[in-house]
Amino acid sequence: MLIFRFLLFSLLGASVLCFAFYIGTGQARFRHWGLVILKWTVVAALVFFGVLILSRIA
Repeated sequence: MLIFRFLLFSLLGASVLCFAFYIGTGQARFRHWGLVILKWTVVAALVFFGVLILSRIA
C-alpha cells in the first residue's frame, strides 16, 4: 500500500512538473504530457480506492 501511495504522489508530482514546464516554455507538448499523466493518475487512484472499498465490504 505504501508503494502504491508513493507511486500516485510521484505521478501527480510529474504532472505538476509538466504543467510548470508548459507555463515556463509555452510548448504544447508539456501540456499534453501533463494531461496524459494526470489522466492515468486519476484512473490509478480510482482503482486503488475501489480495491480498498471492496476489501472493506468483503
